[in-house]
Amino acid sequence: MAVLGALVKKVWSIRRFVVLLCAPLALVPVLLSLPPKEGRCLYVILLMALYWCTEALPLAVTALLPIILFPFLGILPSSKVCPQYFLDTNFLFLSGLIMASAIEEWNLHRRIALRVLMLVGVQPARLILGMMLTTSFLSMWLSNTASTAMMLPIANAILKSLFGDKDTTKDMKRENEENQASLQQNKLYTVPTEMQFLASTEDGCAEKEISSDALSDIKEEEEYKRNIWKGFLISIPYAASIGGTATLTGTAPNLILLGQLKSYFPECDVVNFGSWFMFAFPLMLIFLLLGWLWISILYGGINLRAWRRKKSNIRMDAEARAREVIQEDYQKLGPTKFAEQAIFFLFCMFAIMLFSRDPKFIPGWASLFPPGFISDAVTGITIVIILFFFPSQKPSFRWWFDLKAPNTETQPLLTWKKAQETVPWNIILLLGGGFAMAKGCEESGLSVWIGGRLQPLEGVPPPVAVILITVVIALFTEFASNTATIIIFLPVLAELAIRLKVNPLYLMIPGTIGCSYAFMLPVSTPPNSIAFSSGHLMVKDMARTGLLMNLMGVLLLSLAMNTWAKSIFQLGTFPAWANIHAENTTSLLTDVENVTLSALNKI
Repeated sequence: MAVLGALVKKVWSIRRFVVLLCAPLALVPVLLSLPPKEGRCLYVILLMALYWCTEALPLAVTALLPIILFPFLGILPSSKVCPQYFLDTNFLFLSGLIMASAIEEWNLHRRIALRVLMLVGVQPARLILGMMLTTSFLSMWLSNTASTAMMLPIANAILKSLFGDKDTTKDMKRENEENQASLQQNKLYTVPTEMQFLASTEDGCAEKEISSDALSDIKEEEEYKRNIWKGFLISIPYAASIGGTATLTGTAPNLILLGQLKSYFPECDVVNFGSWFMFAFPLMLIFLLLGWLWISILYGGINLRAWRRKKSNIRMDAEARAREVIQEDYQKLGPTKFAEQAIFFLFCMFAIMLFSRDPKFIPGWASLFPPGFISDAVTGITIVIILFFFPSQKPSFRWWFDLKAPNTETQPLLTWKKAQETVPWNIILLLGGGFAMAKGCEESGLSVWIGGRLQPLEGVPPPVAVILITVVIALFTEFASNTATIIIFLPVLAELAIRLKVNPLYLMIPGTIGCSYAFMLPVSTPPNSIAFSSGHLMVKDMARTGLLMNLMGVLLLSLAMNTWAKSIFQLGTFPAWANIHAENTTSLLTDVENVTLSALNKI
């Protein structure tokens, strides 16, 4: 096995090397088949897309390629490329990452998770619901990966208290089957060790034959345990992916949408933290509830036949042990610390100020300042800076008047060293690479060229286009990074919306959320990979469960876009900010056609 593993690693490294060298040469025909500037920009985008999909380079390193290639190929000067890596959208995301680091530093997320599980109860269906609710709430503010990595150990501890160690159960079962086989060859019968049935008489122990009903009950119980275990593990990454869509800072694609809107449609101001939350939070709750029902029914958490029967003593004892495990873990956290209270207060301020800055349906507090001066990034960074000087221990006013008191430095809620270690800075670069690509598409005229090739789609009804877009992107993101996927697709969706004469948000929002609906494969998202690495899930389990989850996500998203999203984002009309972009596009297309005709006349 070790030799095979080493061989696989060598083949993988060779493949990466081949992709790195051959991809730039294979894409050279793109440079020759398009107008000069558009062709060069498309060459860079396809090269980055290929590197992102194959991971020939780290994702963040690939995101830095526009800094090199755009100036060298004459697409954009360096002075226009580099600022894209630190737009205010990046700082909004950075503020969310730093707030998440502070929450993790003081274990506030673990206290919240255990408290929710204590409230929902320990029956399997209720525990799955509690796991999904907690994971999705944490994923709204933490990264999807961090939420999954935090919740899985809690789930494993509860499962072991319910059913015992699954690996031990497998070994016992295998040993029992071997014993049964050897004894049955000698026409003897044995009692299954899983249930520890003991047959004893006054003269001694005697082997007895177990009835077929008892054997079927044993098999049913083992199948029940195996299914519940799978249901627990698979619900956590799914809830993390769904929860990340509820806030702008919950996942990177949401912020990429915000950044590209500011690049393509500078006058668009309808998407902010508050308006997005009003749209995405109800969608998240509905999807979460339906997903819980599907997982619980599929894996036996909800069993109509079992409700008619009285609960066995074994299951009642197991649930009592699970309750004890949760309460014991919660008690280990000790009483609520001053730092946890301070973090919770600042976290609430963070959410409330972002939501109330400009909620659209009423004037927000940002209306007290000149228009355009206050953004979500200003709000987020304001709260985050407080974390670096607010004390983590309750200050004593007597210290100021006690001259003999020791002059010890108070630790803040978050140190910069801790922020450096825990914040995923590579995501900031990945966002910047997406914004640089969008700027290059706009400045080079590539987006206009793409729009000109979308004429056959002008007859597609917009509701049908929403479903098709969501399906295509959800399938594409099963095999590629969701961040890379949305970076590639958003410019195309913006131009398609202009062609269809619909509000660009009507197509761009489903594309953005759809790339988070990757449920079918372990490689689709890091949360899926973490759950799969536990060893208790198979690919067919994720594919079977994820197929219906994908279908539900597509239909619910289409329902949301055609109902409450229309009033929140004014999707029923073609907005003025999109009309300005359309007029600029038309004039640019006319200029391109005139240049082409004059060149042909000279020939």
